[in-house]
Amino acid sequence: MFPNSGNRVPKAGEHLSDAELGRLLGVALREELGASARATKTIMRWTGACDRSARNWMHGDGAPSGAHLIGLARGSDHVMAMLLELTGHTEFLVAADIHAVEVALARAMGVIETLKRQRLKSSD
Repeated sequence: MFPNSGNRVPKAGEHLSDAELGRLLGVALREELGASARATKTIMRWTGACDRSARNWMHGDGAPSGAHLIGLARGSDHVMAMLLELTGHTEFLVAADIHAVEVALARAMGVIETLKRQRLKSSD
């Protein structure tokens, strides 16, 4: 889930500076949201932070506070994946992928059922 952009993610237990965390966070946010004004507004909605903070995080300039980081992880799959990787809990990435597949399958089954009902109605 974390974008394979060639950036080295420190292994769990390695010291991570705020600057490095900010850089990795910026990569994850830009990968998921792009770098538009809409992306900044999305970050503001997720965290309650001001425009300047959201733009700084998008560009990898500085790291958010704990509460803002939680808001980012709640809203962004890429940020959550980055945090799981940084903390050495990559096994949860597989669980998240499995859940996404389950959701997609449930949606597909709903569409199939709708199409079946429409076909039955049209044949009457």
